[in-house]
Amino acid sequence: MTLKIIMLSLRAIYNNKMRSFLTMLGIIIGVMAVVILVSITQNATSGITDSIASMGSDQITASITGEDVSVSRDSIETLNSYGAIDKTAPVITTSQTVKHNGETGSYSIVGVTNDYFDVQDIAIQSGRLIADSDIEWTTNVAVIGTEAATDLFGTWDAVDGTITIGERNYKVIGVLEEQGSSLVGSDDSKILIPYTTAERITGQKSVSTFYIKASSSNSVNVAINMVESFLLQTTRDEDSFTVNNQSDVLDTMDEVNNTMSLLLAGIAAISLLVGGIGIMNIMLVSVTERTREIGIRKAVGAKRQHIMLQFLCESCILSVLGGLIGLVLSAAVVSAYNTAAGSSAAINWGIGMAAIAFCAVIGILFGSYPAAKASRLQPIDALHTS
Repeated sequence: MTLKIIMLSLRAIYNNKMRSFLTMLGIIIGVMAVVILVSITQNATSGITDSIASMGSDQITASITGEDVSVSRDSIETLNSYGAIDKTAPVITTSQTVKHNGETGSYSIVGVTNDYFDVQDIAIQSGRLIADSDIEWTTNVAVIGTEAATDLFGTWDAVDGTITIGERNYKVIGVLEEQGSSLVGSDDSKILIPYTTAERITGQKSVSTFYIKASSSNSVNVAINMVESFLLQTTRDEDSFTVNNQSDVLDTMDEVNNTMSLLLAGIAAISLLVGGIGIMNIMLVSVTERTREIGIRKAVGAKRQHIMLQFLCESCILSVLGGLIGLVLSAAVVSAYNTAAGSSAAINWGIGMAAIAFCAVIGILFGSYPAAKASRLQPIDALHTS
């Protein structure tokens, strides 16, 4: 009997293909929205999280945000003598137009010291790093990321080449190993120059950001306390600076992920509920249109529960089928996105299966009233109405 009811439900859906598709459309869009958003968002956040985690647990970032607060590079370098601190690396970041042989683009220019590479755990692919002598003599040299090297030099070796930053020529002395993306974009498109050269370009004499490498992962908290005490003594305003390590950033990312998950779950629930209302409306119309069919079936012996099960089965099939179509289309959209954006986003099948299960629940909930209404029709009344 159950198989017969399923076959009758499928036949009823097939006989009204266009209406069935339009009924499922709300469910399809709802499932696609949540699965695609979750897949792309999880890929982006996992990439950022992996990038942060790869920096190591011994890294600390200090930012000076207060106005009229001046902290010099020399004073920051005195932190190197503290026992819990291995090295410090102040940076100056600006954006400049960079040119080479007709190729022009806007790049992030970062003024760094020699210790920056060790603190950030950055390796060189070819050439050499910025040396202390480059800092001392304010030389016009640059170490560029792999993406910047490809954009500006193509397949040619960038080392010993010349680029124009602003109005000055710089000799490329090295190309970094591929780094990937971070919170502030692609590290591979950055161009690193001596710190003193960046001071000359920007006119900035006070440090706004610097990185610290603790002597070990066990001494990170001690190092943070030392940096905070130093900055408080220097700025005399605890609200004028922030000090964070990678675990703090990862904790923040976890909070963001949890918030995003709740938001997406809410969007999915609302979308599927709207789709469920559409299913209920169509099923009510179907009950009205099939009054004669219901009356005849009851007249020849169909029981009330059989009528109810058939309409409930139709509602559930519509909802689940819409969810499955939405899941398949989501996989196609994510695949196209990966091809177009060079990404590696993957469908979260756990979320997909949860969405399908929710679709089944929606089908049962919103199909219950039309099914109950159909089952309550009396044969004489149904035939008389038709």
